[in-house]
Amino acid sequence: MKKQVTLGLIVGNRAFFPSHLALSGRETMLRVLEEEGIRVVALGTEDTEHGSVVTLEDAHKCADLFKAHREQIDGVLVTLPNFGEERAIANVLRFADLNVPVLIQAFPDDPPRMSIEYRRDSFCGKMSACNNLRQYGIPYSLTTLHTVDPDSESFRADLRRFAAVCRVVRGMRRARFGMIGARPAAFNTVRFSEKLLEHSGISVDTLDLSEVFGQISRLDDADPRVATKSEAVKAYANAARVPPAALTKIAKLGVVMDQWIAENELDATAVQCWTSMQEYFGVVPCTLMSMLSDSLTPSACETDIAGTAAMYALALASGKPSAIVDWNNNYGDDPNKGVVFHCSNLPRSIFSDEIPMMNYQEIIAGSVGVENTWGTIYGRIKPEPFTYLRLSTDDLNGRITSYVGEGRFTADPLETFGGYGVVEVPNYQELLAYICENGFEHHVSINQAQVADVIREAFTKYLNWGVYYHRG
Repeated sequence: MKKQVTLGLIVGNRAFFPSHLALSGRETMLRVLEEEGIRVVALGTEDTEHGSVVTLEDAHKCADLFKAHREQIDGVLVTLPNFGEERAIANVLRFADLNVPVLIQAFPDDPPRMSIEYRRDSFCGKMSACNNLRQYGIPYSLTTLHTVDPDSESFRADLRRFAAVCRVVRGMRRARFGMIGARPAAFNTVRFSEKLLEHSGISVDTLDLSEVFGQISRLDDADPRVATKSEAVKAYANAARVPPAALTKIAKLGVVMDQWIAENELDATAVQCWTSMQEYFGVVPCTLMSMLSDSLTPSACETDIAGTAAMYALALASGKPSAIVDWNNNYGDDPNKGVVFHCSNLPRSIFSDEIPMMNYQEIIAGSVGVENTWGTIYGRIKPEPFTYLRLSTDDLNGRITSYVGEGRFTADPLETFGGYGVVEVPNYQELLAYICENGFEHHVSINQAQVADVIREAFTKYLNWGVYYHRG
C-alpha cells in the first residue's frame, strides 16, 4: 500500500493579472488533490488574498505555515493560475527551507478567452518562476506538458509520479536498515560503505548471528509466539514437505527477527543467509525474508545492504513488493532476453502461483545436507512489466551510484528450480556491458511496476546520487 503523501501548496498570483483566476485555480487544485488522496497544507483565503502568495508578507506567512508542518510535508506543489509572482514563490521555499521535492504546474489559457479579464499568461510565468528557483539553488520538477489543466489525466499522472518521487526522497533520507550476520566470506561483491549511506541519511544496525542463535536457544517450542509464527508461515506458503522440526526452527528465527526489527524501527534488512546458518542452526531464512518483502519491509540476501536500499526505493515508489535476484543466465540466442534467479526469498506477490512451494536449498544442500536447508520459496515470476534498479556505494570516488531501467517478464518456456523468470530488456547487451565495465554487482532489485522515471528524478535531482538510466 502506498503511503499517503502531504503536499504544501503555493498558489501563485500577480497583482496586475486577473486575481479571480487565483481563487478559482486554488479551488480546482484543492479538489483535484483531494480526489487523488493527497493531503494539503495551504494558506486559507482569510490569510492572504485568495490564499495566494504575492508580497513578501505573504511569503513569510506561507513559509511559517510550512515550517509548522515540516514533519508532515513530503513535497511542495506550486500552481500558477496566472503569471504568478516569482520572487514570492522562491522566497516561500527559501524561508521554509523544507528541502523537499517541488513540482511546478501552470494553467493553460483558453484561446476564446484571451481578454484582459481572463488571460492567464501562466505559460510565460512558469519560465520566470523556474528561473528564480534556479537562481535560488532550489531543485524542482516539471509537468509533462508545459501548461496543463489540473483536471486532465496528464496532470493527474504527473501528480501521482511526483507523489512517488516524494515518497522515495523522504523514505531514503531517513531509512533504517538492519544487517543480520556478517558478509559471506566468498561474496566480496556485496561490500558497501556504511559511511556513504549514513551521509545520505541511511542508517545500518547490525546483529551478529551468535546473538540470533542465543536468543533462539532461550525460546521454548511451546512459546505462543513460536506457534503463531509457525501458523503464519504455513498460511503464507505450501509447507507440506517441510519437516516439523525445521518448521519450528524457522518459526523461532522469525520471532527473533521480527522482535529485532520492531525494537530498532527498521525499514528493511539484509541477512547472511548461507552457510553459517545452515551449518550451525539447520535451516535457511528465505521464507521469512520473503514474508518481510511481501509486507513492504524488504529483505535482501547475502547481507547485500546496497541491494536492500534499491529494494526499498522501488517499494516506496510503487507501493508494491520488491525482490532481489541475480542477472543469472542467457536465454537461448536472443540477445535481449535472459534468466533471473534466486534460491529463493522472492515475495509471494510476484509469483504466478498464488501459494508458492517451500522447499530445500538445492545449491548448498550438497555441502551442508538437505536436512539443514529447508525454507526456500520456489516459483516462477509472473509475466508483467517491471523496473530494475541497482544501487552501489562507489567508495573509490566517495559517492552513491546506480543504474535503473524497465523491461518485462515473459512467459517463455523454462524449467528450473528456485525463484526465477525470463526477462526481456531492450538493448540488454548494452546494459550488461555497462554493468561489467562499471563494476556493478550481479544482484539487481526488481519491482513489478514501471517507476524508472520516478527513481531517476528522485535520485538525481533531490538525493544527488549518480544514475544511469538505461532506455530501449
